[in-house]
Amino acid sequence: MTKVNVRYIVNDVDAAIAFYTEMLGFGVDLHPAPGFASLSQGNLQLLLNRPGAGGAGQAMPDGQMPAPGGWNRIQIEVENLAALVDKLKAAGCHFRNDIVQGNGGKQILVNDPSGNAIELFEPPAR
Repeated sequence: MTKVNVRYIVNDVDAAIAFYTEMLGFGVDLHPAPGFASLSQGNLQLLLNRPGAGGAGQAMPDGQMPAPGGWNRIQIEVENLAALVDKLKAAGCHFRNDIVQGNGGKQILVNDPSGNAIELFEPPAR
């Protein structure tokens, strides 16, 4: 598999684009309408949909609308977690927790502007 696609439902596509590009280094591949954008970083393609926009934003048969948030998340590997956390905090980003150390490395959860979780992960030094 050369590319992984992940779709996030967001309240404001333009705010999400600014967050992912300015804070996390994603590039904009496609932004054809206010309710949709496709961003990428490496082999990850992030598809952003506003509720009600496009096929992915449509209501389910029972009327339930797609909504942002939850605990499913993408993981972005970083070289210096503490420095990135400082940058994001200075920019006013909201974190769900503090940096935690596990057997596989350090991680923290930051929310995008709609409340979707992103796991920032720093593997142990090799």
